[in-house]
Amino acid sequence: MFETELTKRLGIKYPIIGGTMMHISFPEYAAAVSNAGGLGIMASAIFKSQDELSKAIDRLKELTDKPFAVNINLFPSMAPVDNNLYMDVLQEKKVNIIETSGHFAPIELSERFKAAGMTWIHKCVGVRYAKKAEKLGADFVTVVGYENGGATGKLDIGTLVLIPTVVDAVNLPVIGGGGVSDGRGLLAVLSLGAEGVVIGSRMLATQECPIHDNLKTALVNATELDTMLVMRSVGATHRVWANKAAKRCVDVEDSGGDLEDLIKVAAGTESKRMYDTGDLDAGVMSCGQGIGMACDIPTIKELFDRIINQAGEIIDKITAKD
Repeated sequence: MFETELTKRLGIKYPIIGGTMMHISFPEYAAAVSNAGGLGIMASAIFKSQDELSKAIDRLKELTDKPFAVNINLFPSMAPVDNNLYMDVLQEKKVNIIETSGHFAPIELSERFKAAGMTWIHKCVGVRYAKKAEKLGADFVTVVGYENGGATGKLDIGTLVLIPTVVDAVNLPVIGGGGVSDGRGLLAVLSLGAEGVVIGSRMLATQECPIHDNLKTALVNATELDTMLVMRSVGATHRVWANKAAKRCVDVEDSGGDLEDLIKVAAGTESKRMYDTGDLDAGVMSCGQGIGMACDIPTIKELFDRIINQAGEIIDKITAKD
């Protein structure tokens, strides 16, 4: 059930991609996603050198024999890396699925992806950017609606409109997301014309997610109202969990603070401290509105099986004859 262009081309069981998350998408987490039947993606930006990245890929291969991908981050960073050097590692380790995400399409890197025979997934925010990726040779594009956690882009378009608009505009398979937490969301995204779904926020409340149990419990108790937008004033809008750190970001923006001022509050080091210690207000955390539908902390496999089963039950109900 639910065989799509995504499952066929990537060789995965379910048309589900685990959204890439900084300080979370380590080898162990990515492997758990792949072993559960989806596509696990490891975040290369977590690692500070080619050697660290190389060892992480080795570790990921030890943990799963299923398909996986590595993400190359194109967003501005306090500690930027040379992605061409990281690409050298990916080629050496024969990584064959690559995901890119960020403020621009990787024109130079795209040529290397294709020359290496990699399957390239590019995550972007709308039609214009999807067309650019298609022109550069992307194999899939991923778009997520305004409900999503993390970078929301500048278009502010919801999932129900964004996905079919992009599907109609390009001639390559689309992966969609934004607010998806269960089988209803999966089925909705597929019905909009996508070939698969990307799920991020719901994955935070899983057993394998490497964040503190205090944080997981808080997220399970959250509602769809417990997210907010920050950093819009500096052109880097993110939807995050509405904790004290997020509210401090808004206070800084309202008082005319600049990017440097915001970084002091929203630095990834503070988010990592929150993940490690369970201090719920230490930093900001990307989180979408779909977290309001997370009511427990299952294993990733339990979550994926539940999603697929629920979607199948809905189809059976719709197609049942009297």
